[in-house]
Order: sequence, then structure tokens, then C-alpha cells
Amino acid sequence: MLIFDKNSLKKKIAVVCLIALGISACSSTDDVDESLPVDLEEINQQFEPKVLWQENVGGAGKYFSRISPIIAYDKLFTSSREGEVSAIEPKTGKEIWSVNLSDIDGKSGFFESNKPALISGGPVAGINKIFLGSENGKIYALDAATGKLDWQSTIKGEVLSAPAIDAGILVVNSSSGVMKAYNAATGEELWKIDQDTPALTLRGISAPTISSGGVFIGTPDGNVSVYILQNGQQGWSAPVGEPTGSTEFERVIDVDSSPAVFGDKVYTISSRGNLVALELRTGQVVWERQYSSYTDLLVTTNTIYLTDIKGHVYAVDRLNGTEKWSQLALTNRDVTGPVEVGNYIIVGDYEGYLHWLNSSTGEFVARHHLDSSGVHVAPTVQDDIIYSQARNGDLQAIKTP
Repeated sequence: MLIFDKNSLKKKIAVVCLIALGISACSSTDDVDESLPVDLEEINQQFEPKVLWQENVGGAGKYFSRISPIIAYDKLFTSSREGEVSAIEPKTGKEIWSVNLSDIDGKSGFFESNKPALISGGPVAGINKIFLGSENGKIYALDAATGKLDWQSTIKGEVLSAPAIDAGILVVNSSSGVMKAYNAATGEELWKIDQDTPALTLRGISAPTISSGGVFIGTPDGNVSVYILQNGQQGWSAPVGEPTGSTEFERVIDVDSSPAVFGDKVYTISSRGNLVALELRTGQVVWERQYSSYTDLLVTTNTIYLTDIKGHVYAVDRLNGTEKWSQLALTNRDVTGPVEVGNYIIVGDYEGYLHWLNSSTGEFVARHHLDSSGVHVAPTVQDDIIYSQARNGDLQAIKTP
């Protein structure tokens, strides 16, 4: 889905041809519409994934969301868009605590209906706290043991991706181009960056990545930039996207995926442009290849796994960018970013299926239907257990035999 920067008051364009929140061409012929999702073909099911438990924790419905479960402090934390935040026992699915951020201050009257908190970023864990952001620009810090609100703050714009935390500093990115750093313990603002945003952008923003004392962030104008964590001073900035075409729609080049730091390299990808390997300290391009995506990369010792804007899954050599394999059977199925379990890569799709692929060949080896409402974010993996949350809030813990 595409949105305009609210600061551009003179431009209002109705974007009516979209696929899976990404950039896809609209078919203008009488032939088969290439923008339609393909039907799933039968596969050689080599094993049956085992559901350990299932609970409904509230979901995102039809709305854009990157809310994803996390594991920290021996608990699983997740949230609904409305604001129900839960801490769950990972082995059993039993609820430990639950709080409602739509009335976290307890100020609603008996006859008043709570307004949804519109949670859209997080959760992320650190210093025994859980941090979340909302479409209203609210940032919440909850005690991980009890769910008690420790502090809250606001930022201009929507928080559509998870914050990042390191060295006691919480960094939050917003759709308005504002990025703020907070003292994670107290909520005190430490520094603020105002980034330029184009008039037309994807609905989605890059989550910050903190590594080696720097904050790495993708930008709506197709760059990756680094800032010093302690003071917000900008280091290098490198172009990733390649604008082409004559219309603003065709020239959208957001870097919405979170930069992946591995060793002395930074790997990132644009929604229209390139998959790029950059030198960590200088931002110099090591190699680049033509792939386009808005989902996060999975970077392993030897391989980068990615899902592109068409739903195709690829394995690329991490050292030189050479393609190892491609899996094209999920075209236009709004495929999530990949995660790894053992020798398998797992992605979800808009019909609520999880797909297991052989990590060496890309061959399908198993499939599991979670819920017909769809799987909209990559599953979470901990100790080889997959935790996947559907749009309607059904959360499953799944074991791969």
C-alpha cells in the first residue's frame, strides 16, 4: 500500500493498482492477469509440522502491520493492533500477564469505549522492558515481568516498524522521517534526526539496526545511512534504490527492510533497485545485484535468503552475490520474509500457509495451514520452534520434525 507524506498537501493521488503492499505492474491486456496470486500446486510433503499449542492473542485484521512475536526473559511477547499486549509461557502458551494499551492510564469512564491503541511497531525487548510503537506516534515502555507501564513518549509520524535497543539507548524511526533516541530506562530524549521524505512512499519504514556503535537505517529516498548511537551524528550514506520511469509511482525506491549487519558488511535491499553489500565502516559498495524487496533479509554464514516484491524466494551467495537458487511458485502471494530452522527456510503467505523449503535447493518439503486470515510477517524462531501469528490473532507454536 502506498501513502503520501502528509506534509505534501497539494498532491493527492488515488493508487488503485497494488499487490501485497508492494510495487507491481497493473495488467492492461486481455490476457491472464500477471498480478493475480498463483494457486498452490501439490508438493511432495516430506514431513508434517507439529502444532504444540495455539492461542488467540488478537491480530491486525486487514490493516498494515509488522507486529511479530518475540522471545525474551523466558517469555513470548506479542500484541494486537488494538493494544492488547501479552506475555506468554513459550512452552505451553499459557498467559502470564496481559495489559490493554488503549486504556493504559485507566482514564476511560465506565460508559466510554476505549479507542484502539493502533500498535504497529514492535515489540522489542531490552533492560527488562518491552517497547512498542503505534500509528499515533506513541511509544510505550512496559515492565517485562509485570506489564506495568514504565514510561511513554510521542514522536511525529507513525511507528510502523520495531524500535531498536542497545547500550541502554532505544532508537525509534517514524514515517515522517523523524528518528529519535531515548534513554531506555527513563524515556528521556537523547537526540533527534529529521530525514527528508519523498512525496510518495511505501506504507512501511525501515526498522533501525544497531551494531558496532552505529544506527543503520534505510530511507524512503532509497539510501542506507548510519548515525553514531551516542549522539546521532551522521556517518556515511549509500544509495541502494535506482529510480526509473517517468511517474512518481514508478520512481518509488524505499529501503523498507532493516539493514542486516554480518561481520564487516552491511546487507540491504530496496523496494525497487538492488540487493547490496556495503563495507561496514565506509559504506563502499562491495557488490550489488538486481533484486527488489520490502521484507527483511535473512543473512547466514554463506547465504542471503530473500523474498522479492513478486513473492519469489532466492538464495544468494553472501560473499559475491551469485544466485544459488530461486523458487518462483509463490508469485504474488504476499510472501513474508524468510526465517531459518535447521536445514529449512520458512516463509508465510496471504492465505495463511507456511512453506518449508530446502535451504540448499529451494525445493518445497512441507506446508502447513495456520489460518485463512493470512500470515503477514515472518515467523519468530527460538530453539527450533516456530511462533507464527496470523492476521486474526491466532498464534501457533510449531515444531519441525
